[in-house]
Amino acid sequence: MSVHCILAILILVLTLDDQVYSGKIIGGHEAVPHSRPYMVLLERNMPDGKKKYCGGFLLNEDFVMTAAHCHAKSYVVLLGAHNVNSNSEIQRIFVEQAFPHKQFNATSFVNDVMLLKLRTKAKFNENVTAIPLASHDSGTLPKSCILSGWGRTDKNNNYMSPKLMETTVTLIDNKECTMENFYCSQGDTGPAEGDSGGPLVCEDGKAFGVVSSAVTHSAGPDIYRYSKIPDSRNWIFSTIGNAMIKM
Repeated sequence: MSVHCILAILILVLTLDDQVYSGKIIGGHEAVPHSRPYMVLLERNMPDGKKKYCGGFLLNEDFVMTAAHCHAKSYVVLLGAHNVNSNSEIQRIFVEQAFPHKQFNATSFVNDVMLLKLRTKAKFNENVTAIPLASHDSGTLPKSCILSGWGRTDKNNNYMSPKLMETTVTLIDNKECTMENFYCSQGDTGPAEGDSGGPLVCEDGKAFGVVSSAVTHSAGPDIYRYSKIPDSRNWIFSTIGNAMIKM
């Protein structure tokens, strides 16, 4: 089977199936409640009427970032959640407009980033704040990176975890990843179904990447890929600026 065929299969499991299941953080543990106030659970309303989910993160009062392959007919973002069953602490905001990266490649998943403009402003509080973006790529891999998401806690349990989970990953030096503007990790810990679109948070608590896709090789463990935010900064800020001018 070709790498692209395997990639296509894996990308299907990075998003949710037809039921209300969410992603799992492999090898993860429960996050300290509201310690990741930028985290977003993205409810995706699909053309067939079903709901699926992705991750995301808050950039400011008006915009959320996620993965371009998390496209849908319409969206609702859930902010301020730790336990998704506790409705009293969650802000639910409809998305007014989606801006997938114009150079997103649906085959290779290069430029797998998307901005979502909220219909109404997010209300910032101790449980809802934005995350700063990494400013540049110095050529050295960031260290101490963390992934967060809601979902199953083991391979035998498909149901969504009601509480936010997180895990630490170590980035690897991989030529193919570098050429396609990805950060990559490998091993027993990483993202899976429904975690697409969440942030790769590294040094100084900044978002360095967006959870994108995975590639598997018969000779080794899966490689998890994260779209590099520093490479998309110009597009991010020009898109936000243009959208705000049109308001």
